[in-house]
Amino acid sequence: MPEEPEVEYEKMHEAIKEELEKEGGSFLKQIALTTAILAVFAALASLQAGDTVNTALALKTEAVQLQSQASDLWAYYQAKGVKAAVQEGSRAAWLAIGKTPPTEYSEKVARYGEEQTEISGRAKEKERERDEKLGESEHLIHKHHGFAKAVTLFQISIALGAVAALTRSRLVWLGSLLTGGAGIVFFAWPIIH
Repeated sequence: MPEEPEVEYEKMHEAIKEELEKEGGSFLKQIALTTAILAVFAALASLQAGDTVNTALALKTEAVQLQSQASDLWAYYQAKGVKAAVQEGSRAAWLAIGKTPPTEYSEKVARYGEEQTEISGRAKEKERERDEKLGESEHLIHKHHGFAKAVTLFQISIALGAVAALTRSRLVWLGSLLTGGAGIVFFAWPIIH
């Protein structure tokens, strides 16, 4: 009876193991590469989110300062109005007793009126600047939300990449890639618009 062919199970097992490691190693390299790229995008989006919110807060602070200056100007405007009313009252007292009031009363009333017009213009200009700063700030806050969403999506994508590497699941890796793609869209959108 012929001898059965001797199959070297040990060599075959080693060959299969090497092939699996090659495929697994290549797959793990792909996951590592895409995860590293997504981490770069996450860092950039995080920097942009921080920068936009800081700039927005600085603009809001400037807007508050401009509002304070406008409020001071409106108080000054009212003070000029009170001074004009006092001068008008003094002038009216002279008229009430039947005498001609000194011309300085009318001159001061006119001067205070002119000063009020100038002060009003400066106050309105401060309010216009305030509104511009607030508008810029709101625009940046809106951009910040896009960057913050992108950071979140990148973090989820990176976590899915880690799970894909641990489980060697292509489906989870695909989920990581799709989530990262959505993150790239949220990252790019505020930059484009």
